[in-house]
Amino acid sequence: MRAFVMGFLVAMAGSATAQQAADAVEPEVAGGGVFQSLSPEVTNALAAKASGVPVEADNWMVVAANPHAVKAGADVLARGGTAADALVAVQVMLGLVEPQSSGLGGGAFLVWYDATSGEITTFDGRETAPLAATPRLFQDDAGEPLKFFDAVVGGRSVGTPGTPALLAEIHKRFGTQDWAGLLAPAMQMAEEGFAVSPRLAQLVAADAERLGSSEVTAAYFMPAGVPLAAGNTLVNLPYAQTLKVLGEQGVGAFYAGDLAKTIVATVQGAENAGVLSEVDLAIYRVKERPAICASYRAHEVCGMGPPSSGAIAVGQTLGMLEGYDLSAGPDDVTVRRLIGDASRLAFADRGRYVADIDFVPVPVEGMLDAAYLAERGALLAGDDALPEVSAGNPAFDHALNWADDEAIELPSTSHISIVDSFGNVASMTTTIENGFGSRLMVGGFLLNNELTDFSFRSHKSGVPIANRVEPGKRPRSSMSPTIVMKDGAPVIVAGSPGGSRIIGYTAQAIIGMIDWGLDPQQAAALPHLVNRFGTYDLEEGTSAEALAEDLGTIGYETNVRGLTSGLHLIGIGDSLQGGADPRREGIALGE
Repeated sequence: MRAFVMGFLVAMAGSATAQQAADAVEPEVAGGGVFQSLSPEVTNALAAKASGVPVEADNWMVVAANPHAVKAGADVLARGGTAADALVAVQVMLGLVEPQSSGLGGGAFLVWYDATSGEITTFDGRETAPLAATPRLFQDDAGEPLKFFDAVVGGRSVGTPGTPALLAEIHKRFGTQDWAGLLAPAMQMAEEGFAVSPRLAQLVAADAERLGSSEVTAAYFMPAGVPLAAGNTLVNLPYAQTLKVLGEQGVGAFYAGDLAKTIVATVQGAENAGVLSEVDLAIYRVKERPAICASYRAHEVCGMGPPSSGAIAVGQTLGMLEGYDLSAGPDDVTVRRLIGDASRLAFADRGRYVADIDFVPVPVEGMLDAAYLAERGALLAGDDALPEVSAGNPAFDHALNWADDEAIELPSTSHISIVDSFGNVASMTTTIENGFGSRLMVGGFLLNNELTDFSFRSHKSGVPIANRVEPGKRPRSSMSPTIVMKDGAPVIVAGSPGGSRIIGYTAQAIIGMIDWGLDPQQAAALPHLVNRFGTYDLEEGTSAEALAEDLGTIGYETNVRGLTSGLHLIGIGDSLQGGADPRREGIALGE
């Protein structure tokens, strides 16, 4: 091994009015603690990480949200597996040790660079709305939107999971290692138990009331009625059995048979019953889609298109900034004005136009057209904050009129970045949506509440909302798994959890590495300043707070608050450099 560097837990964490009001409901909590090392190599790396030093490696690298998961992926890469093989091992381990953020009961988006063909493609493992769902799924009898957690907790919010199918698809396409063997480390740890991390313990304590809504979920996270404490040994025999079945029978056993029947019975039998059926599981398919790429300073920033808004919004933000000099750096108020208002303009278009492209025509080309972005970028030329923003009019081959969306998307999720020894690159963002999802547990894993990423309203003033609920539709997401290319080769792998702030976190990391010359660890640790709908969120306890007065002077309202990203970055050049977000438990390992 050339070097191992580990990052560990230091702190945890529509319409503009509706979205900002929703942000008062925060599923993440701040916390801290030391994550015990898994090996001497990791122990030796802690000091380097604490000093802000990135991983240096020659052959391969993996960065993800929990040391157990990263170690599982690193072991696969060390024995010659591909990034696809490692991704399987990392995800199933995350589902055990970080169950609140992602797992078999959720969905994921993958951006994949194939070293053999030199091409980028994407895989859509997003959850789907049940066939029995209607646009009024999240409305009361009077047609008014439900309160967020009234919709989340229980079966109503559960969409058809996509993560198992995605893992199977990429393993079939790009994997070389035995499928069952990739599941084995997580299965063994589920049987033997693992030490509960400080972050998981903090989140369980903060969500105890909602976790108590299901007997199965409560028994797992609050044995004897007491929330798990950091350091407790947690055994998950149902999860081990699920992985055993999937290892022996393949993921078909997830989408049909006894496990599928149990999932459906749990959803339909919940107090807040849902409409997921066995048919919904049986017909689920992963979709391969073209990557969406946007130009930025001689780079191509490539990511996931609709139903994700990530690649479009990140690409628009960067595209509007193309004509401006950002070299003054992250502490310059003019730079922050430019980035903040570019983001606001991108979010205005996002709220109007972006939804599942299989159901709604989305003007992707028009939204990323250089002339359109230059026109939108010209709005940034003043000295003060834009008093208001609205969606633009990108070139559109359909004459459609959409109302602005009000979907609520809160921070949770997880991100995995991998480069293997063959040059393949994987950038995958994975989620069950809200922390602990629907709070329903089946087979040792939590079921998602992904359907609440749809707009609860179907129309506004008689005008339809693009991201409304429809049978079989995939809800809009902000997940932004990204691979940045230069001269035909990958140079940056990026992504983060964090709800709709994912877009701002990812864009800043890319700006940090391209414009400010930061290494991946420095870029991951940058203080966050995020503006989506007018109010500028400033990360508490960082240098971002010092900009509050100057930003206020030029017209912004500011809000100092925790901004718990989970950026996992890899820079690809003469060597590999990796950075893991110091706000969470993530680590980077390489060889």
